Amino acid sequence: MTLRSILMGLVFVALWSSAFATARIIVAHAPPLTALAFRFAISGLLAVALAYALGQSLRLTRGQALSVLVFGLCQNAIYLGLNFIALQWVEASLAVIIAAAMPLLVAALGWAFRGERISPQAAAGLAAGFLGVALIMGTRVTGGADPVGILLCVLGALALAVATLTLGGAASGGNVLMVVGLQMLVGSAALAVIALATEPFHFAPSAAFWAAFVWQILGPGLAATLIWFRLVGDIGTIRAAAFHFLNPAFGVIVAILLLGESLHGWDVIGIAVTMIGILLVQRARIAASG
Repeated sequence: MTLRSILMGLVFVALWSSAFATARIIVAHAPPLTALAFRFAISGLLAVALAYALGQSLRLTRGQALSVLVFGLCQNAIYLGLNFIALQWVEASLAVIIAAAMPLLVAALGWAFRGERISPQAAAGLAAGFLGVALIMGTRVTGGADPVGILLCVLGALALAVATLTLGGAASGGNVLMVVGLQMLVGSAALAVIALATEPFHFAPSAAFWAAFVWQILGPGLAATLIWFRLVGDIGTIRAAAFHFLNPAFGVIVAILLLGESLHGWDVIGIAVTMIGILLVQRARIAASG
């Protein structure tokens, strides 16, 4: 792995991890689903326009069209929608740890429902990862964290894991930025319908809100996507995914710096154990891929 790939991986993790702290700022000033629908509408239009400028086409393969629909709903509407709702009550540091456990869920579901072989290293990683997450959630709940918010985060991660396991590489075949942009627009449309039906509108704009909203569009929304695809092109999907083990630490650091959230002793232990678990699972995937 080259120095450039390492730097791209670190920048991607920092951008991805920043989404949770900035989302918590956004939902303090606006309805969560409404704000997310607007964010995806803008991000999606920008991504589609950029993809078109790069020569990508709106003509999709059957797998890509399925990916647009399923990931648009499961990732952008359900996963992120539930996280935005939960972040009204749950600290960003906890939400990002639960979300970062998604690779563990994919591996566990693949073993449980598809009979996928799991190596001793991956089994140890799953045990360590889930133990770390459980330790953090348990200490946070006893410390007063909202259990409903935690449940929403878990359900969101589970929805994304099921979609990832079901579709796999269905979106392959080029047009990646166009596919991602259309996924955002599908998520925006679904969120807008739900928001109009369920959310009372309130909006208290501030400099912090606009900074967080613009950052979500340009940082986690577009820049992270472009960096991810460049990284995958350089080192492959499985090796690129190994960087996910850094997400819990980066996410907590951003939440501390941006929101002033606190970190306790058991949190440090739980984060370390979770990171080791994710790393072991990802290393097992790399070894299995040859």
